[in-house]
Amino acid sequence: MQLHEIKPIHKLKGKKRIGRGGKRGTYSGNGQKGQKSRAGRKFQPVIRQIIKRYPKLRGYKVKELPTNTVILNVENLEKNFKTSEIVSPKILLNLGLIRRIKGRTPQVKILGKGEIKKALTIKECTVSKSAKEKIENAGGKIV
Repeated sequence: MQLHEIKPIHKLKGKKRIGRGGKRGTYSGNGQKGQKSRAGRKFQPVIRQIIKRYPKLRGYKVKELPTNTVILNVENLEKNFKTSEIVSPKILLNLGLIRRIKGRTPQVKILGKGEIKKALTIKECTVSKSAKEKIENAGGKIV
């Protein structure tokens, strides 16, 4: 026996012919009327209803990319620096007080929470009003 000689034992089952009298007559198991009972019925794609529910937004949709800033408080500088040292983002990275964001050194903003008594020189950092007062009162400089 070879592959081309193999034949099935049973006959292939024929396709059910619906709507020609007998047990599945007239409505052919589709119920009466309505879209589901029609021949060649077509439904809206599901995604269309989802899209139609969204509000029609107007105007300019491109938002500014968030700037990568890290917030530090004056109390953190008091703990981790000695008198008359320089504070900059690179030095803060080396000490481990801040981390790189997407492989870049982030911008640093210093806020005025806590107390400072050491005279520090701050470079390449943005400083809040209260932090600026505290640093200058302690004898520090902001470059």
